Amino acid sequence: MARTFQVALGILLGAVAALLVARSGWLSRSAAAPDAGTSAVATEPSKTLPAAAFWTDLPIESGADKHSLIAQLAQAAAAGVVNVHTSKTVTRESGPLSPFEMFPEFFGRPGGGRRGPPPKPQEFKVPSLGSGFVISADGFIVTNNHVVEGVDEIKVRFADGKIRDAKIVGTDPKTDLALIRVEGVSDLPALRLGDSDWILPGDFVVAIGNPFGLDHTVTFGIVSAKGRELGQSPYDDYLQIDAAINPGNSGGPLLDLNGAVVGINTAINPQANTIGFAVPINLAKDILPQLKERGSVTRGWLGVSIQEITPELAKAFKLDVKEGALVAQVTPGSPADKAGLQRGDVILGVDGKAIPKPRDLSRLIAGTPVGSTVKLDVLREGKKKSLSAVIEKLAGPSEAKEGGGAAPGGATALGLQIADLDDDLRQQFGLRDAKGAVVADVEPGSPAGDAGVRPGDLLVEIDRKPVANAADAEHLLSAGGESVLLLVRRGEGTLYLVVNKRG
Repeated sequence: MARTFQVALGILLGAVAALLVARSGWLSRSAAAPDAGTSAVATEPSKTLPAAAFWTDLPIESGADKHSLIAQLAQAAAAGVVNVHTSKTVTRESGPLSPFEMFPEFFGRPGGGRRGPPPKPQEFKVPSLGSGFVISADGFIVTNNHVVEGVDEIKVRFADGKIRDAKIVGTDPKTDLALIRVEGVSDLPALRLGDSDWILPGDFVVAIGNPFGLDHTVTFGIVSAKGRELGQSPYDDYLQIDAAINPGNSGGPLLDLNGAVVGINTAINPQANTIGFAVPINLAKDILPQLKERGSVTRGWLGVSIQEITPELAKAFKLDVKEGALVAQVTPGSPADKAGLQRGDVILGVDGKAIPKPRDLSRLIAGTPVGSTVKLDVLREGKKKSLSAVIEKLAGPSEAKEGGGAAPGGATALGLQIADLDDDLRQQFGLRDAKGAVVADVEPGSPAGDAGVRPGDLLVEIDRKPVANAADAEHLLSAGGESVLLLVRRGEGTLYLVVNKRG
């Protein structure tokens, strides 16, 4: 009985379904009724299954405002973004000789005879790719210094496919900026320059460039951080971004959502394509006029080596400040020396502008016109002083002394060997006419090793007292408390280090 009911119900539902299909007209659209004597199997697929049965074409609304903001921005900026194609000539020695050339007495040579002179070194051109963007209608283009450094030829390819020769106007390796120019033009579409000081982490940005030769690639992301230091120079101040950039993006623009350039894409972390770095456009604004006018950058020079105030240094110097630049060395005869700056001073401000970090002092002094007089706010032995310095030009060997931060390292008594300087040690460590006590060896994992001490460091002071020889150093170190403040000479500079003793 139950089975009879199920069969009846199935027949009823089938009839209802057939009625609904028939009323919908689907059968009349999807299959034509076969003529008498013609099999339905022979019906052409195109007539049996028309396209309209599978989808419905939506009406397309035209107009730029129907695209995303990113698409509109990229479209508007495209004409001002260029691909930079470079090449340089390199010389390479010929490849390894074959056994026939190396041992002709065993293998013989075509035509007989012994091996002749080796082939001459070969010259060949190495191509490279980068990006750039137009900043003026008369042909000036911004890119990275590393894109054009040492090249023989530069060609610029525009969005419309036109290729033009370009020449270097000026470069600045310290900030990795370069200014090139395409001559004989007056109507290039220039991109607007924005304000990188205004932008904040979390703001959206768009990168456009030429990664791996894929021209005018657009990527989108946010500013991850500001003020990043990569150890490239004392003037590092990079924007960190997560918009994907790759080799070939170098020199391309980083745009805000107003379409203004806020950075120049410059570097990547090779282990992560979402960690990239861009030079802030406000830094470039200070550099580019000098590159256009002189082809290089003139920077101010104060004549100090400086380092950050760590908690250990603050404790050793009894400082109640965490900001500022600690003076580790004053170059004799420099503006700092003439102004009366001393080793151990903390520079808190310049012309009323606070100095939170040593790099802030380096950039501020570098951007100060040569010959200008600046007021230095200084903390010395817990008391504030005001000094005046006349800024001079940074040039030659002094450039290395005007570092934005001291190199890491230091020395302690525990875990190291100290020796008096003799001729052998002077020659070994390149100390020439130096006098005093030198670190001869460091035990890995010791307090000295943990502090970063290196063999060859010359002990100048221990707890602010001068070191005359190894015995003097041992005495001063043994008299110290839980930590000891060292002043060491490394290379041509000096720096302070705090070493915490075990126990």
